[in-house]
Amino acid sequence: MDNDLPDWVTEGFGNVWLPYAQMQTVARALPVVATEGVTIELADGRTLIDGIASWWTACHGYNNPLMQQKIIAQVKNMSHVMLGGLMHEGAATLARRLADLLPGDLDHVFFSESGSVAVEIALKMARQYWTNLGSQGHERFVCFNDGYHGDTAAAMAVGDNDLHQAYGDFLPPQFLRSLPQTDAEISEFDQFLGSHRHQIAAVIMEPLVQAAGGMKFHRPETLAAIARTCAHHDVLLILDEIFTGFGRTGTMFACEQAAVTPDIICLGKALTAGTVPMAATVTTSRVYDAFLSDDPDKAFMHGPTYMANPVACAAANASLDIFRDQPVLEQVQRIEGHLTQSLQQFQDVPGVIDVRVKGAIGVIQMENIADVDELRAQFVDAGVWIRPFGDIIYLTPSFTMESHQLAALTQAMDTVLNSTDCNDSQGG
Repeated sequence: MDNDLPDWVTEGFGNVWLPYAQMQTVARALPVVATEGVTIELADGRTLIDGIASWWTACHGYNNPLMQQKIIAQVKNMSHVMLGGLMHEGAATLARRLADLLPGDLDHVFFSESGSVAVEIALKMARQYWTNLGSQGHERFVCFNDGYHGDTAAAMAVGDNDLHQAYGDFLPPQFLRSLPQTDAEISEFDQFLGSHRHQIAAVIMEPLVQAAGGMKFHRPETLAAIARTCAHHDVLLILDEIFTGFGRTGTMFACEQAAVTPDIICLGKALTAGTVPMAATVTTSRVYDAFLSDDPDKAFMHGPTYMANPVACAAANASLDIFRDQPVLEQVQRIEGHLTQSLQQFQDVPGVIDVRVKGAIGVIQMENIADVDELRAQFVDAGVWIRPFGDIIYLTPSFTMESHQLAALTQAMDTVLNSTDCNDSQGG
């Protein structure tokens, strides 16, 4: 009932345009008044255990005291300064630390404010790389079915999902292909790259997990084979680790599991552990050096207004302190073990066609989810924030989540999936 809602909801909801929502029919967004640890507090006093870490960002949970301390101190000293012609310690420190953490010679960091923009930057870098070398025609990208790289224009063009059908011919055509996984498919992919290498600016992919495309997994060997094929044909490789980076798949970066160093890597989401918007596009010296010239036209002409925002840098540096000083990856392993054991119970539930776990990612794939909104509401009634989409119900919890909280999430899934209403809503 609207009478039970805070005034700020009833007065302001009509002015807020929600993401991925048909505003004429969308259910009222839940009013949140506080977060703490791994929980979300609603205005009516209910508390929800957050099973998806606010779109995969809050890797250390909410309101981490170390991060709060660093952020508050930075705000008091300097909340923002432009990076154009100026520099501050947080940006320099963070860039150096990222270069030290990333594999190979991914040493050159270009900051931005969102993952989609980080991808746009990577695509622009790849296109201009070839132009700067005097090699014309490298205008298209190779991308893969079920891939997703963001909602800005170029990022949409290299994605494959139903979200962007409305834009039609606005998006330039790319080489959209099936992800090659068998030996025969890798061989065919090798032939394709060999035939089209002079048209290709880069191959772009999400390593190990295609997230928004349905939490689809592939083996490290698949990534390694694609990387070898790109290297063989001198094709740039862009890895989008906006979802997979910073421990989500069990290693700091997913590409480590395949011993792959891409030419360009995109980072975001958990970079600041769900506190302040920030992203980064990081390149090897091979790419960076192509922009070094006495010719000003060979410079990379891009500059997000809030790039390397000092508060965001403070948050990211604090997050890296936590990764350095605390057993975070061991926490991910613990979560992986818990999810592997607890989600197996759903293999035999009617309507379930697959259960899979990778790091702190647990996925139940359904034959069909007829009413996603109704399913989400049932999870709220069960005391958890789980947000199914497409044909999957998934968990991507904060790495700080305790075993009893994980058990509460899977118990809620058991309650909902075994309810009559839920089975009806899934068409099974």
